Amino acid sequence: MSADNSAFAEIEKHREQIDLIDQEIVKLLNKRAGHSLVIRGLKPGARMGLYDPKREEEIFTRLNSFNEGPLYNENLREIYSTILKVMKETPSV
Repeated sequence: MSADNSAFAEIEKHREQIDLIDQEIVKLLNKRAGHSLVIRGLKPGARMGLYDPKREEEIFTRLNSFNEGPLYNENLREIYSTILKVMKETPSV
């Protein structure tokens, strides 16, 4: 097997793992969205506003606390900012 074929095979192995991870991420994002929608429905009864900037900062702080890289904390904040934005925009079922 040439070096090119070996590298190609190695890339394919990693891509297969990424595909499996992506599948799990989608499952987890949908699970997270379900909990977010339940919380959204409960907030009026708890006399809470729909947007809670303090809670968002708590989320970012917690993420930083268990981030072991290679992503930087700023990368996670960017990713989660998008997740939180999408969750806010997701219509209730």
